[in-house]
Amino acid sequence: MKNKKTTTIYVESLILTVSHQRVMIDSDLAGLYGVTTKALNQAVKRNSNRFPEDFVFRLTPDEKEQVVTNCDHLKSIKFSHALPFAFTEYGAIMAANVLNSEKAVEMSVFVVRAFVRMRERVAANQIFEKRLAEIEKKLLLHDSSLRDLYDRIRPLLLPPPEKPKRKIGFLEEPANGYYLSAIGTTKARTSACSLGAGAKAVYKTR
Repeated sequence: MKNKKTTTIYVESLILTVSHQRVMIDSDLAGLYGVTTKALNQAVKRNSNRFPEDFVFRLTPDEKEQVVTNCDHLKSIKFSHALPFAFTEYGAIMAANVLNSEKAVEMSVFVVRAFVRMRERVAANQIFEKRLAEIEKKLLLHDSSLRDLYDRIRPLLLPPPEKPKRKIGFLEEPANGYYLSAIGTTKARTSACSLGAGAKAVYKTR
């Protein structure tokens, strides 16, 4: 399949951090799987026993407001009275399973790859920061001139901060059936869309 990497990058851009969990909002997941948000949530409700609280949860009003404010592509849910649902990696995979359509199953592969990419990047950064801490600790045992030098070069060693993300706009479905309108210009926006704790992990009927 063409554009596997760019498809994964686009899917990764839809992964947010809510209540200390990496999730995808129901409208984004539905778009990837080629169904309406209503159809996705109804399928989940019909199979509620397959979606425990660590698979899907409803956002709180405050979290919804922050998500809409920070994520340009979610402006469309701003005036919806319903609170959106957030799917973890497990929930997204299970959703593809219950939908059981060719497109949902195929796109679920890219969803898994996107979550894996994010975990690998976070793990790599943690290892790097741990190593910097070890270097800093050793320098404390030496003279202050070395410590001053390290303080100056440390910012250059850290990964650069994410740049402001461009607006996604409307998604257009190309001939291959994948939503790739922002490919090449949009990277993961987990920092811009990160929220604090507080989402109640319960899937309720609207």
